[in-house]
Amino acid sequence: MTEAAPFHQLPGDARRPARAFWARAEDGVRLRMACWDGGDGTAGSILLFPGRTEYIEKYAPIAQLLNAEGYDVLAIDWRGQGLSDRLQDDPRPGHVNDFADYQRDVVEMVVAATELDLPRPWHLLAHSMGGCIGLAALHADLPVATAVFSAPMWGVNLRQMPHGVALGIAYLAGRLGHGGRSAPGSGAVGAYMLDEAFSANLLTGDAEEWCRLLREAAAWPDLTIGGASYHWVSRALNECSRLDRLGSPDLPMTVSLGSEEKVVSAAAIRSRTARWPNARLLEIEGARHEVMMEAAPLRDMFLSAALERFRDG
Repeated sequence: MTEAAPFHQLPGDARRPARAFWARAEDGVRLRMACWDGGDGTAGSILLFPGRTEYIEKYAPIAQLLNAEGYDVLAIDWRGQGLSDRLQDDPRPGHVNDFADYQRDVVEMVVAATELDLPRPWHLLAHSMGGCIGLAALHADLPVATAVFSAPMWGVNLRQMPHGVALGIAYLAGRLGHGGRSAPGSGAVGAYMLDEAFSANLLTGDAEEWCRLLREAAAWPDLTIGGASYHWVSRALNECSRLDRLGSPDLPMTVSLGSEEKVVSAAAIRSRTARWPNARLLEIEGARHEVMMEAAPLRDMFLSAALERFRDG
């Protein structure tokens, strides 16, 4: 865990870089993690679970805002993305063998947090696919005091396609030997920011944040991935269905949902929140999928609610 790993910064970025390092999961997959130190008098630590396609550097601005509030932040590149090991010869599709494998990565995060002696209490902050992984981790007794979710993938927005049809297509593609290929409609072949116009993007309405992400994708292509593989799609749909059948964890939770959400299922988020004691649903008018990458008024609305949850439980 002590072996240093690269951490990228754009030219002119004056932020203090995170301390990045390598870890290795039980099945041999090499993972990259990074820690931002909150300094003296810390209020606790946050385990940051990114979404699909994401990488550690993307959350540097958020981590430093959390540092300013006294929290250490530990983030991860999930297997198959960022600088963690890719899982097939073609590195472009987002791919995983089984969603349960992400829990191996979570175990290594907990090990790293323990070895780093990160201040307690620990809290979960999870976005999109990280919210799916995070809910599963809470059911496996992730040692956190509270949880905050941003547009969690507790269901996938399939638009007009029935769930069974999408699952059947993905399953058939796998049977035909195409499970590692990008599924149509799951995202761009390359980095989303490089293939999509700002006006049509589903992630953020903030032009400055979009430009930052665009610059990062152009500067660091090795960190990016494209659309999800057929195999990922089938496993994701199955995992969302599995989690939906489970009860809600017994800990305080806040979840945000933007009015312009088009990536994950808003109905699944509302349904889960209604079944979760001591839960708060924060609906943010004008926000797209990535509220932490929105303009300051929307981002700060979310962060204020997250900090309130972390402080008060």
